[in-house]
Amino acid sequence: MTAPTAPTAPRPEILVAFEAAKGFMPVDEGLALYAAAGEAAALGLPLVEIGSYCGRSTLLLAEAARAAGVMAVTVDHHRGSEEQQPGWEYHDPEVVDPVVGRMDTLPAFRRTLHAAGLEDRVIALVGRSPQIAALWQAPAGLVFIDGGHTDEHATADYEGWAPRVAEGGLLVIHDVFPDPADGGQAPYRIYRRALESGAFTEVSVHRSLRVLRRTGAKI
Repeated sequence: MTAPTAPTAPRPEILVAFEAAKGFMPVDEGLALYAAAGEAAALGLPLVEIGSYCGRSTLLLAEAARAAGVMAVTVDHHRGSEEQQPGWEYHDPEVVDPVVGRMDTLPAFRRTLHAAGLEDRVIALVGRSPQIAALWQAPAGLVFIDGGHTDEHATADYEGWAPRVAEGGLLVIHDVFPDPADGGQAPYRIYRRALESGAFTEVSVHRSLRVLRRTGAKI
């Protein structure tokens, strides 16, 4: 019997929900992420997202997880990354908790998943990436790094989570800009580090999205 193949695109209603959700990932990169998640989910291991914001990209990971019968796991403190704080370019006052006066994207994140009917496919871990990585011991079929864009945060995400990618699994990095004129360089630096480690081989490039396969042991 031939194993069922993963869907090549999310259900139309999930794509509609993705486009409606708060977030920054364009549709073409989202579809590339979905394709990578669908392939990786065939390993039967969880799909891990570092940096979820309001759940836009989470929808695609959860949809791929649903189709394969695995789980998507998200890691985010939900207080917003550095560029989302008041006074910065990507600040959204709609996701500020009026009681504590700080960013809180968790309610919007949960509403996004609920509206799409995908809550049961997501385990949301609320906390700092390095602290959760120190406790996480299981292999992952896919790790998607889209968290903080400073060198400190991107490096911590890479060091904490790249070793968790199973052999044959995928490491996906967002906002990789080789040209500094196009964007910050921290994600590009961890992308280069992954390739130079010998543990990862590039599979595909979709604008700022890089998909790498775990092909070596040492990171």
